[in-house]
Amino acid sequence: VQLQASGGGLVQPGGSLRLSCAASGVSFSSSSMGWFRQAPGKERDFVAAIRWGDATTRYSDDVKGRFTISRDKAKNTVYQQMISLKPEDTAVYYCARGRSVAWYALSRNDVYDDWGQGTQVTVSS
Repeated sequence: VQLQASGGGLVQPGGSLRLSCAASGVSFSSSSMGWFRQAPGKERDFVAAIRWGDATTRYSDDVKGRFTISRDKAKNTVYQQMISLKPEDTAVYYCARGRSVAWYALSRNDVYDDWGQGTQVTVSS
């Protein structure tokens, strides 16, 4: 399984970015795809996830209403649209693939077995 994350960059507070995660190497029909982030000196935290089959989503409270996760089955790609970005959103963002699970389990680290290389998002004026 290969996961290629892209779309990070430097943006001003209040700005927007869209992250992409292109996936290959396995069937995703029974998968969950997630975005996690890790700021310097902090643990990796859950951000958002989507169940590939039925597009059920889950978000952390920090990003609810500002971030939107989606998937394009034809392109085997997951997106994360981020708006109203804040300096505290600054982190390396990782996409991950795991097994299909119930909604309440989508935020669990141990659901995900495959991880991409990360893309840096910096929110600063």
